[in-house]
Amino acid sequence: MSDEGAEMSDDGAEVSEDGAEVSHDGAGVGEESRPAFDLEAYLQRVGLSGRPTIAEVHRAHGLAIPFENLDPHRGLPVSLAPEDLERKLVAERRGGYCFEQNMLLKSALEALGAEVEMYLARVRYGGGPAIRPRSHLVLRAELDGESWHADVGFGLGSPLEPLPWGPGEEHEIAHWRYRVVQDGAELVLQCLEDGTWADLYGFVPEPVYAVDVETASWFVCTHPRSPFVTGLIIASQDADGTRLALSDWSGLELRQRTPQASTVTPLQRSEVPALLAERFDLPGFGLGADERLVRA
Repeated sequence: MSDEGAEMSDDGAEVSEDGAEVSHDGAGVGEESRPAFDLEAYLQRVGLSGRPTIAEVHRAHGLAIPFENLDPHRGLPVSLAPEDLERKLVAERRGGYCFEQNMLLKSALEALGAEVEMYLARVRYGGGPAIRPRSHLVLRAELDGESWHADVGFGLGSPLEPLPWGPGEEHEIAHWRYRVVQDGAELVLQCLEDGTWADLYGFVPEPVYAVDVETASWFVCTHPRSPFVTGLIIASQDADGTRLALSDWSGLELRQRTPQASTVTPLQRSEVPALLAERFDLPGFGLGADERLVRA
């Protein structure tokens, strides 16, 4: 939102030309600024009802909604507007990447009464010494005196359940072991792989505004060298912790992983649409003339 034409109200709040209060998180705070979040539809999407706990919502979301970058891969910018996230991930039963996944989770947890803060993280997994941009979104959710590290959007290995906030002991979740450690100013999420603790991502625990999240998401989904623009990644996991990923980042392949084993199946591009429908519940895609995915 532009500040041009904004004024100050009697109580010192900034207001736009139509009288709506301007929030520093990038959205008006009046009811007219956005539609109410449809909690019932979201819970139905993830297979829940009633008033589930944060852990129940986190787990159900992680099992029901796949990670996917099909829109950036097709050259389509991603919208983080709440109504667009509900339409795409809930009504249309699509998936999304970290910003979409965790912003939708944020709306759901807030609708259940939680207070949620946002943090931007640098992915460390599989990287070398080069410093990567802050291209991953992490949430801190507080409810009933408990504070949780919530993240359903790390496609290569999100914990199915939230972790207690901050550095602490190890936690086994769906047979995978996780922990959060302190590394200088950063909190780092680690996962035990082949007997070694692997860094997934690190972040400075300072909350960011929605405009910061929008900027990072725009970079990820539009920059010509972003792996989410140049490559394809779709991922999911089941209740036993088996991870399934379809990717062309190191050759087109379908990879299945558990804490004990990994299998890799090379693919032909023509096999991808059927795999999206059958293995990731993402029907309706075909191949265009350039062999890029298109809506069928």
